[in-house]
Amino acid sequence: MDSFTAPLVILCPLLTVVTLGYLLTCVLWPFGPCRTCDGTGKRRAPFGRAFRDCTRCKGTGRRLRTGRKLHNHLTRMRRNGTR
Repeated sequence: MDSFTAPLVILCPLLTVVTLGYLLTCVLWPFGPCRTCDGTGKRRAPFGRAFRDCTRCKGTGRRLRTGRKLHNHLTRMRRNGTR
């Protein structure tokens, strides 16, 4: 093995495991915590002590994962293309 292929032998299986793990996560848990409100669903009002619903997640505290958005888009494209 030369100096170029040695890191690839380690990197390719590792990248495959990480990708398959993320795909499994997207299938089992399609929603993740909202990054804006940290999953609470509430944000502080700009000039006070009051709380308001988070505008990004609309107060649910959850967001759809990027991989799940891609899966939903590809599924929708396939369904519309086979009609």
